[in-house]
Amino acid sequence: MDKPPVFTAEEIARFRAELAARRAPGAHEPGHWSVSPLNRRPDVVGSLPPAVRLRDATLRSVETLPGVVASAEAKETFLRGLVGSGVPEVVTAGIGGRDDTALKSEVNLVKGENPDCRIVCPLMRSTDDIERAAEAGYDAVQVWVQGFGEMSLIYQPMIYGRAWRGEEWRTSGTPRDRAAVLARATRLIQHARGRGLDVIVPLLMVSYLTEETHEESVTVLAGAGATELTLFDGPGAMSPEAYAYLVRRTRTLAPDVEVGLHPHNTFGLAVGCAVAAVRAGAAAVELSVNGYCGGPGNADLAATALAFEALYGVQTGIRTERLTELARAGESLTGYHTAWNHPVTGTHAFCWGGMDLITQETEVDPLLHNCLEPTLVGNERKVPFTPDSGPYTLTDKLTALSFELTQDQVDEVLGRSRELMADGGRLLTDEDLAVLAREVR
Repeated sequence: MDKPPVFTAEEIARFRAELAARRAPGAHEPGHWSVSPLNRRPDVVGSLPPAVRLRDATLRSVETLPGVVASAEAKETFLRGLVGSGVPEVVTAGIGGRDDTALKSEVNLVKGENPDCRIVCPLMRSTDDIERAAEAGYDAVQVWVQGFGEMSLIYQPMIYGRAWRGEEWRTSGTPRDRAAVLARATRLIQHARGRGLDVIVPLLMVSYLTEETHEESVTVLAGAGATELTLFDGPGAMSPEAYAYLVRRTRTLAPDVEVGLHPHNTFGLAVGCAVAAVRAGAAAVELSVNGYCGGPGNADLAATALAFEALYGVQTGIRTERLTELARAGESLTGYHTAWNHPVTGTHAFCWGGMDLITQETEVDPLLHNCLEPTLVGNERKVPFTPDSGPYTLTDKLTALSFELTQDQVDEVLGRSRELMADGGRLLTDEDLAVLAREVR
């Protein structure tokens, strides 16, 4: 049935004109998003670059998720979808436990999907590791540098096995101070650069760096030939302001080296840290699908990409329409499911309930309560039928189910459905509504 009109055509035209006056080009992209024009004003949000590079580390990060046992085939399928989403850089799992054939196959898969996607091999601990990565065809390697001096020993995995077996792990080369930690990293950086590899150097536990140790680290590592210094905040203890400060200081100390960041989401601020750091001059953000990582997780790929694209007009190159599909693929890979209202890709991220005043607003404009168009990210707008739903929402539901009822019949279904929900203490399914519609027709 045709729903009785609530507003006249003239009223709707005036509504839309009033709405248009509140919007601004860029902040409003029909069919894409409608956000506050304040987000696009440099005097409000500061200066941001035209583009940012997002580096996905899902495959390395899932290694830290307890209980994840994914086959090589499942990881390959996920990686193919990840690269197909337009991510410009991918960090793979480490080389431990994988032979050279597997490494080369991984590189070939990425390059076959997108020759321009940069593939990064993490966790380089020796020159032999670097040789294997170079031979496999990786574009870059990561040489991780712990944030402490002698205490960095607690993060060396090999010493635990030796200690357990009663073997002496201490040698004349065991690092006992910060200088020794940096000297070891310097040797690996120089070796990798000699093999023609870009070298991304994660500075770990940056929330513990003092001004002095930060300056020493940046000076030594940049001097060794690092192509990027990535600020890793494992504990998630850096505020957006602190990240911005550290980025600015790193760029001042090493103006010819790119700066990246790897924020954790302890306070729900990982995306905020990413925005603040990029505003301060960071060129790359390391993140993961669904924010996967141990502990509180990383910045989420979808939320970060859309924050930059929609809120600030910063290009990421991501094919946003594939993000929800990619989120579901991540769930299949790991077995870890995101919350129903997870930003951007949650199953109900675009559901505002079933009241008529909410469901009918889309007939005036679809970008009112939803500042993002669901199809932009491959998601969908969901409209539940609830005790608060009225005849307009019910009519839309019945029309979608191919029922054309009279106004009186809709009222009867509405009354009976409210009784059933009250008696049963549950919402009605589409099948329930279809049964009622057949009974009254």
